[in-house]
Amino acid sequence: MSASDTTILTTTANELAGYRVVRQLGIIRGIMVRSPNIAQGVLGGLKMMIGGRNQAYTRVCEKAREEALNALIQQAQERGANAVLAVRYDATEFLQGATEVLAYGTAVFVQPFAGPNS
Repeated sequence: MSASDTTILTTTANELAGYRVVRQLGIIRGIMVRSPNIAQGVLGGLKMMIGGRNQAYTRVCEKAREEALNALIQQAQERGANAVLAVRYDATEFLQGATEVLAYGTAVFVQPFAGPNS
């Protein structure tokens, strides 16, 4: 099942406005390890020497966060969740040039609150 098969609502909040949590399905995570390719490393290294925004490394970081979030969403789907609350990111450089990016949160099944005309 891919992350695009089912819509998973995600939020950094502990609640989802307009919804109530029916079931908590546990803590989930998506982990990616990324390092720049040769071209990104060379361009990023040159940019570090002259200063300023380092777009080569920024792209590596953004891609790693995107992949970690996609892995988190896939794990939520596998647990039967339709939302993830309290989504957070963490990153750790565990080898020079290799960074672990972790996306984590709480998988839940939510339902919309019944409206006044229900």
